Amino acid sequence: MGREFELRREVELPATPEQVWEAVATGPGLASWFMGPYEIDPGAGGAVRLAVEGYEETSAITAWDPPHRYTAEGEKGADGSFHAFEYIVEGRGEGTTVFRFVHSGFIGGDWGDEYVAQTGRGWDMYLHNLREYLTHFPGRTAAYVMAQGPAAPDAATAWERVRTALGAPPSARAGDRVRLTPEGLPAIDGVVDYAVEGFDTFLAVRTGDGLYRFMGGGPAVAVGHHVFAPGTDAARESAAWGRWLAAAG
Repeated sequence: MGREFELRREVELPATPEQVWEAVATGPGLASWFMGPYEIDPGAGGAVRLAVEGYEETSAITAWDPPHRYTAEGEKGADGSFHAFEYIVEGRGEGTTVFRFVHSGFIGGDWGDEYVAQTGRGWDMYLHNLREYLTHFPGRTAAYVMAQGPAAPDAATAWERVRTALGAPPSARAGDRVRLTPEGLPAIDGVVDYAVEGFDTFLAVRTGDGLYRFMGGGPAVAVGHHVFAPGTDAARESAAWGRWLAAAG
């Protein structure tokens, strides 16, 4: 038995409406704080497409009013499940913009309150990424580096192995400076920029050239980095991190 759901979020951002629109309504913008690679065919009747590691997702754009609002809705599953999104951009003057986001739809099967709660926590993190992007990397776009380690029977043990291999402290608070030393990859020197309850198997570090994210707690540990260094090859870096995760986990 399925259920309807709706998640609403609002965040004030240090950017103009045009800058926020570029971040939420273009493929390169989304890759700089959310994930990618996205392709967006703008305009009502257009589409938002994501294709990554064998997974494909397409949503139809149902409304398009730049730089103020757009909506998109995914295809319905066999069980009637679907996801819809609304993005609202409202300028407040003096380079400040309020971004409102609505994720709604219908989830089928045995999904329940925990799914909605986890999804909400995930959006809180991604909207934090959006603020970090517009605050520290305005006018730039990132290469999205994504990799996943091998499936592990014990998620807690897999996370601990990866954390140890990074040289990361057992716990970190937002604002702590850290130096991560993944063997065979460049060291990561930066500041922990996100540490909240419910993300005990999540490490977020902001450096001068990127937002580095390490995610555990599931069947495999994964990374999802936004790297702003010029010339970064997303495919090559993703492969390198995949090899590192396989060795570390």
